[in-house]
Amino acid sequence: MANAKKMNLIFNKKPLWIITDIDGTLMDHKYDFSPALPTIKWLQSENIPIIPCTSKTASEVRVIRESIGLKDPFIVENGGAIYGENESTAKEWEIVLGKSYKYLREKLDLISKEIGYELKALNDLSNSEIFNLTGLDDKGIELALKREWSVPFLNPPDADFTLIREISLRMDTTIFKGNRMSHLLAKGSDKGKAVNHLKKLFNKRELKIIALGDSQNDLPLLKAADIAVVVPGEKGPNPLLKEGIDKGEYLLAPAPHAKGWAFSVKELIEKNI
Repeated sequence: MANAKKMNLIFNKKPLWIITDIDGTLMDHKYDFSPALPTIKWLQSENIPIIPCTSKTASEVRVIRESIGLKDPFIVENGGAIYGENESTAKEWEIVLGKSYKYLREKLDLISKEIGYELKALNDLSNSEIFNLTGLDDKGIELALKREWSVPFLNPPDADFTLIREISLRMDTTIFKGNRMSHLLAKGSDKGKAVNHLKKLFNKRELKIIALGDSQNDLPLLKAADIAVVVPGEKGPNPLLKEGIDKGEYLLAPAPHAKGWAFSVKELIEKNI
């Protein structure tokens, strides 16, 4: 367990955090986040933390953080673990909130046996299959397969999803559905719980969180926020988030991906905070 006193002192910033999903939210499906870069630089100049909260692996997020210049903690694999840097030593710390890949992979195989067909894990696909699914190059695939706390698998038929999730819960696991894949995690692991753990770790009681996401697996993150923003895709918002938008629980960004992300973040901070 990491010690908050030894963690990144830069994280003692303003009582406002931007916590964001990456794929489909900060990035489009070609992994472009360039429209958000001016806003990211502005947030950094204002000492406002930007905390990735993603289904990506720690290896993937490290590359993104380095390219942007982020120093704040990050949540990976849909809440399976939290990582960050100690400012004085630059040594990375880790807080594990879920179960190991090996444990979860065994559970996925048991679920497959119970439903009578194979739920195919991302790590069992060929590089060409992963490229067709994600558009990742060989290096990107290598980083994406460094799974430690979750098992992504091809989305099952919608008609079977409820049953599969019920079976997973009996096995002390849970499933979140993303735009491209479903994700098996330990029961009790999700993005929202990871956010709340991070708040307690840094003893941030007077804190406002703006969270941004685009798919069903972002629901726990959006629910943990003070202000929640759904970032649409090219064809509009994810249908599974539409109810929350219609009820006024979530704001809807005015444009897809990084462009909508940037506009929403800056407008909310300038007008409301």
